[in-house]
Amino acid sequence: MSDELARAWDEAADGYEQYFVPRFRPWVEAAVAELGDLPPGPILVPCCGTFPELDLLLEQFPNREIVGIDLSAGMVELARQRASGHDLVSLVEGDAATLDPQWHRACSAVVSVFGLQQLPDPQQALSSWYDALRSEGRLSVVYWPSVTEEDGPFSQMKALLRPGAPAAEEDPAAVLTLDRDELVRFPITHDDAATFFEAYAHSGPMRATANARGAAYVEDLRAKFLQQAPDGEWTHRPAARLISATGRAPTDR
Repeated sequence: MSDELARAWDEAADGYEQYFVPRFRPWVEAAVAELGDLPPGPILVPCCGTFPELDLLLEQFPNREIVGIDLSAGMVELARQRASGHDLVSLVEGDAATLDPQWHRACSAVVSVFGLQQLPDPQQALSSWYDALRSEGRLSVVYWPSVTEEDGPFSQMKALLRPGAPAAEEDPAAVLTLDRDELVRFPITHDDAATFFEAYAHSGPMRATANARGAAYVEDLRAKFLQQAPDGEWTHRPAARLISATGRAPTDR
């Protein structure tokens, strides 16, 4: 992740926690539920953001070491607040794409929600995360694929930001043997199109673009978006990809 992108997420952190974290919770629940029974060892959460996975992990695995990693200092600060009072939980401000060698074949689980699609080399990141698993450990990852919906605010924003972008993408999970691979849909509701745009532009994935291109660009994009958006409350059902894999014995890798 570039310095500019990390800085954008620092600035977006508070708004992201307030707006998107509650709306994304069903996918977090799905990712944590996918872990099932785990062997001994720490649970690693790369690209943890504000750490919305933590409460569910503590409930399901109360006596485990849990470590969140994120490059954004603003996100990590909010994650530390969420982790306050839990002695077995720690946060690392650093690169989640290539894990420190200390985690190699040491973890009972690696779980990540909506971080993989932001990384410059998702295949390499998944390989690094998988290699952190001990035998019978579990990898559970949810991320936004290149196409999340046919019609909705996500698809309309993508069309405005990247007109003519190809729908196909290199499969990040092609490097793994998967136990589960499916698209998981849940409804998200926004009060109206203007509310969504404000959150997306300033508290979501467009923040870095908004910083780089300036207020005039954002205002022009807002006008185009609202012109084609429906009036009133807006509910859509985007699809995220959920993948899981089981760690193998060292001789099997």
